[in-house]
Amino acid sequence: MRSPRRFRCAALAALTAGALFAVAGCDSAADRTTKGTTGTAEAEDVLLQPLAEPGPGPFTKSTARQTPSPSATPSPREGGGSATRTVHRVSGAVPGLYGGVRSEASCDVEQQARLLTADQDKARAFAEKAGIEAVQIPGYLRSLTPVTLRADTQVTNHGYSAGSVTAFQAVLQAGTAVLVDSKGLPRVRCACGNPLERPVIAKGQVTHRGERWAGYDPARILAVDPGVKPLSSLIIVDTADNTWIERAVGDGVGRDRTPDDPPPFEPSVDLLFPSPAHPSDPAPTESAPSAPSPAEPEGTECPDSPGDPAELPPGCPPPMEPDPGTEAPDDFDGMPSDEPWEMEEGEPGVVPEPTQVSPGELDEGLDESGELDEGDQLDEFGEPADSGLPEPFAG
Repeated sequence: MRSPRRFRCAALAALTAGALFAVAGCDSAADRTTKGTTGTAEAEDVLLQPLAEPGPGPFTKSTARQTPSPSATPSPREGGGSATRTVHRVSGAVPGLYGGVRSEASCDVEQQARLLTADQDKARAFAEKAGIEAVQIPGYLRSLTPVTLRADTQVTNHGYSAGSVTAFQAVLQAGTAVLVDSKGLPRVRCACGNPLERPVIAKGQVTHRGERWAGYDPARILAVDPGVKPLSSLIIVDTADNTWIERAVGDGVGRDRTPDDPPPFEPSVDLLFPSPAHPSDPAPTESAPSAPSPAEPEGTECPDSPGDPAELPPGCPPPMEPDPGTEAPDDFDGMPSDEPWEMEEGEPGVVPEPTQVSPGELDEGLDESGELDEGDQLDEFGEPADSGLPEPFAG
């Protein structure tokens, strides 16, 4: 049976490896900027949307409030970074994924509710994308949490034009005000009132439309996945003083507080993206074949399991003795044995099978009335109760 300790370690490694991974598209040639915008872009056509830009087909006017934006990172054109587009998936429950200012909402939720419900057609369209009824819009918005993005993030955005809803892929600039649900997913963009969904990541080449902003890096884009279970609060970064904030889920920023159990790293630590290899690091080279060990001269064949160490050829090492402190291998690490299984004596939980007796053996020792002969009475173990002296061995 596989060791429980090894199983737990393997499961933990699989869960850890599954918590954060990247989806990359080799589209550096097509990663270009154009001034054209579209409200019906496919997965291969991504619109870059700066902080205050409403974009095509806004549902409402902006309800975003002015908040300090995170410090910009050097763009690939300025800092020599990679131009290869890479979208990194991250759980919405990761501490530090979002930011904000203590006791200040990044979005005016009440105004957003008034604007959406003022137009019945837009209200029905918004509610359909949010999976609710139009009359539920105010309560739905109040159940979301106002935060700001701390990294450029791709989403599926929705615009409203000519009485219909359009969907398009967009990368929102870090610092954008959004409303997120209890699993950490962005649901509303406050600069336009548009409903948001999880992005569709293209596997091939991607064309970026719209104007780049300072610090934009196509190799540092996030795609948020829902957390495993709903949360009662989010751990975000105070963008005003770079400290931790525990913000209750919902439009209740007045309850912001310092977390009792803060994350074991500083808010400034960048854990959202894997560290790229340094350009000056030497590339790994193929190692040269190693020389023969002095204990095994070239041309000498040493037997795997010698019977007598004295019979070993000159230069061969003695057989290794098993380390008593080494853990025994799992039963499934090797080939199964052909030997029949034997039950160890005294093994707990194992009931011995009853001894089978042939009719001929049972009749032996009975007298004429069918009772056991007085000299062949059985003891408590089912053996003949004789004088107790062992019989001599045959032969």
